[in-house]
Amino acid sequence: MTEPLRLVVADDQDLLRTGFTMILTADGIDVVGEAANGAEAIELVRATSPDVVLMDIRMPEMDGLEATRRILAEADEPPRIIILTTFDSDRFVYTALSAGASGFLLKDVTPEQLVAAVRLVRTGDALLAPSITRRLIQRFAPVDTPSAALHRDLAVLSPRELDVLQLLAKGLSNLELAAQMELSETTVKTHVRRILAKLNLRSRAQAVVVAYESGLISPGATGAGT
Repeated sequence: MTEPLRLVVADDQDLLRTGFTMILTADGIDVVGEAANGAEAIELVRATSPDVVLMDIRMPEMDGLEATRRILAEADEPPRIIILTTFDSDRFVYTALSAGASGFLLKDVTPEQLVAAVRLVRTGDALLAPSITRRLIQRFAPVDTPSAALHRDLAVLSPRELDVLQLLAKGLSNLELAAQMELSETTVKTHVRRILAKLNLRSRAQAVVVAYESGLISPGATGAGT
């Protein structure tokens, strides 16, 4: 039997923490702790080793961005971190994704979307709606990178891995990648793992940011979804 997914909720609003905890617990997810600020979140992660953290950006004492950086930097196998925000175009969301967060959710997410998102990131997928990703990139990515120039790290990728990264950056899931490239889903997962390892990245979301910032794909590229 699969072990229950273990999760920490970090938000300075008591009502939100309680609501998220009730929703997730009702679906069989083990909420192992609640934190009211980033410092508490770090201590809880150290003490409980959760699979996923729901992390609010704006919290007192230590914000969620700094907590995200520290959690991802200090753990050999850090949890997946989902950023909670009230603004889908928040600059801090982009920074958190660049740091290795697995994606983000708006705080008015439905219970069904919340549960699905938490379970999705545990598998290694990213929470990145292509349209929102493009808006974030357009607003906050460096604008002085020539569109034809590749990030120097991308030279370590094989041609097939570059193809996978391009499609991944357009918002395709592993299943969609497999169908488009006529590969098995297992093979696609292997390619994604190798891409992350070669580029020393924490998450698929981070890979998407690198793909855009490097000029491998542009925000206006076709086929990225809406």
